[in-house]
Amino acid sequence: MKKATKNQEKVINSVFMYLSVVGVVVMLSIGALAFWAHSFTTSMVRTELAAQKVYFPNKGSPELDSATYPGLQKYAGQLVDTPEEAKAYANGYIGEHLRQIADGKVYAEVSSESMKDPNNKELQAQKQSLFQGETLRGILLTSGYGFGTVGKIAGIVAYVAVAMSVALGLLAMFFKKRS
Repeated sequence: MKKATKNQEKVINSVFMYLSVVGVVVMLSIGALAFWAHSFTTSMVRTELAAQKVYFPNKGSPELDSATYPGLQKYAGQLVDTPEEAKAYANGYIGEHLRQIADGKVYAEVSSESMKDPNNKELQAQKQSLFQGETLRGILLTSGYGFGTVGKIAGIVAYVAVAMSVALGLLAMFFKKRS
């Protein structure tokens, strides 16, 4: 195999240096966009959840019985304004209430039964309660927990992209020195 000449090495180093610089620009752009997405979603989720003024019941209250809601005690009395709290409230608090309405049946099951027996007031009331509860639960999980989690992931992507741009910048300086 033929060894590259000094001039060829200089050209190769220059190409790698410019590719590294392009990589720095791309990674910084990705990092900036990801940081913006993180800031936007984190702020929006917190603001929108807080605006709903949903609070966990106070510690020791019958609404937050430690036997029924053991995983929610750490949230007692707190405002639901983070993705984790939205998930806990949706699954742990609303979800538990929903399980108690119709012996664990979900809205679709109760709705089907209520169509077969439209005069059954108990079924109609269960259907209405399950519809409202599952809707609230779904909104908290998608808009609060889901969107908030995507924002957290965007924050991680931002840091990784910036770290990669630093590495590519160092690589560009290495190839610049060699050329």
